[in-house]
Amino acid sequence: MFWRDHKIDTPCFGVLAEFPDGASLLEAIEKTRAAGYEKLEAYTPLPMHDVWHALGHKSRLPELVLCGGIVGALVGFGMQYFASVVHYPLNVGGRPLNSWPSFIIITFELTILFAAATAVLGMLALNGLPRPHHPLFEIDEFEQASADRFFLLILAHDPLFELGNATAFLSELAPLSLSEVPNA
Repeated sequence: MFWRDHKIDTPCFGVLAEFPDGASLLEAIEKTRAAGYEKLEAYTPLPMHDVWHALGHKSRLPELVLCGGIVGALVGFGMQYFASVVHYPLNVGGRPLNSWPSFIIITFELTILFAAATAVLGMLALNGLPRPHHPLFEIDEFEQASADRFFLLILAHDPLFELGNATAFLSELAPLSLSEVPNA
């Protein structure tokens, strides 16, 4: 996770390069990955699935949601089983105490509830939210990330990161601007 990987004691958070469009950002990401940099982040004003794949990110959210759904199903079924068989056994019409077909609706509903809650909480946790301040907010050009600019950040905790080398490498990619991001 991001907040565990980042070295707090470093004076630099990373190097930020600004690009005019998505195509040049994708090209920059491919060249940066080919150069051996692994800890990259990209910021775009619109969703770009190609950027996500080019960065090589893999989300753990689907596995978390599956686990949340399974826990919800077990809780739903277990709660009804305990109430009907253990805590308050009541024989109605000769049915068995563990009448699982009548448990399906609540089991399904709790499966969906737990999966949805896990999706929301997992997304917040994996994104490191809430985070009221980010070091990128110190860069004036970064305000354009939500309007019309595309940014690539090489993080300082990358194994190959050296400020001079990363800055020189990114300047070869012809960005609109290049900024050192201070660690706030």
